Amino acid sequence: MNSPRLSGIMPHLSLLTASLLWASSFIALKLAFVHYHPMVVIAGRMVVGSLCFLFLPRVFRGVKILKEDIRPLALMVLVEPCLYFIFEAKALELTTASQAGMITALCPLMVSFAAFFFLGERLTHKNVAGMVISVAGACWLSVGGQGSATATAPNPALGNFFEFLAMVCAAGYGILLKQLTNRGYNPLFLTALQAFAGSLFFLPALFFPSTVLPTAFEPVSAMAVLYLGSVVTLGAYGCYSFGVSRIPAGQASSFINLIPVFTLIMGMVVLNETLNGQQYIACFFVFGGIFLSQHRERKPVPATVTK
Repeated sequence: MNSPRLSGIMPHLSLLTASLLWASSFIALKLAFVHYHPMVVIAGRMVVGSLCFLFLPRVFRGVKILKEDIRPLALMVLVEPCLYFIFEAKALELTTASQAGMITALCPLMVSFAAFFFLGERLTHKNVAGMVISVAGACWLSVGGQGSATATAPNPALGNFFEFLAMVCAAGYGILLKQLTNRGYNPLFLTALQAFAGSLFFLPALFFPSTVLPTAFEPVSAMAVLYLGSVVTLGAYGCYSFGVSRIPAGQASSFINLIPVFTLIMGMVVLNETLNGQQYIACFFVFGGIFLSQHRERKPVPATVTK
């Protein structure tokens, strides 16, 4: 039997894992794009994810899709992965992985306020303050980053704009995901649905004249695609879906602010990037804001009436 304390921690651990895996996806995408066209990478990622779910038949057992849920399900897979991956791929062609990761700091505020208006989720003063602090910390991370164009980031400003559009899609996905999990849909089933829908959406792009098909096997880029399709697609989306199904969408989305921190740390290890003093302080603000935004007001315990 699971202890109540463990049950309470699991959603947060799942969201932490999802943020870590999503941060690694920025690095993996950059490595994959070195040799493979973005549409090849995304289509390959979706196909690998779909194949992985074929070995998990239990995910589809007992699933009944209601007629009234077809529209939100279709809208969910449209905004993510379809539109989201298009914008993110374009962003990472034009900007650095670190800067793209930093733009994700805008997503929690979008989700939290959308959840307030559309889902009726409450926002306490500490929730708002924590989110603002973590967003400010994530944005501060970019102060020490290079904004000038480089060979791997020819137009950072435009790339960051495309990443912003991706975050708009991610915010819409977060709200739809919360609605669907509230209606009883298995988080892993929703993740599988995204993978199969993404495969159908992106595979035709391989036949576009603008898509350059690979002519040689590149080990690093190929392994990056396999990693994105298996570990990130199953792990990140599965963990995030589970976390969102257990705690309010606004609080769950605040974990996205960990992505810039994890991205920079991985950049130091994989891409030989460095952090300056300001960025270390900014990381502290991100973690502190995340902790503060998870605060929940305790309901007052009614006084016992004695006779």
